[in-house]
Amino acid sequence: METSQGNFPPTAPSAEGGGTACDLVTVPARQGLEAVDILRRGAGEAVGPVLHDGGDTLGFLVPAGTAACWDVPGSTCTGTDGRGLRLHPEPPVEGSDWLLPPGETDAATDPAVLRRALGEAARLIEAADGCR
Repeated sequence: METSQGNFPPTAPSAEGGGTACDLVTVPARQGLEAVDILRRGAGEAVGPVLHDGGDTLGFLVPAGTAACWDVPGSTCTGTDGRGLRLHPEPPVEGSDWLLPPGETDAATDPAVLRRALGEAARLIEAADGCR
């Protein structure tokens, strides 16, 4: 799968007066939607807010510092350099929308859990495409 950054910014916007420190993992929408399903079906596996750019990319909010060691092929993790991201009902990026909005999810998706879900999603997509 190709890496896609969609319409998401290179770094998350800073927030005045505090915010949640997070990084943003962007993935192709097909793999991301499958991963969301996997995470939501998982036993106790929590998923944090997820952005959709209205096109072909999803963005998972993960804890700050994840970008330093993110190595999942077909995805990109962008660090926020310690700047907070205020999570409001309005998406932080113009033209995007929340697939899973803040307040209805955990604060961020655990990177190890996301890594496993993205791997499983890639395998499921590969198997489905092989059956055509």
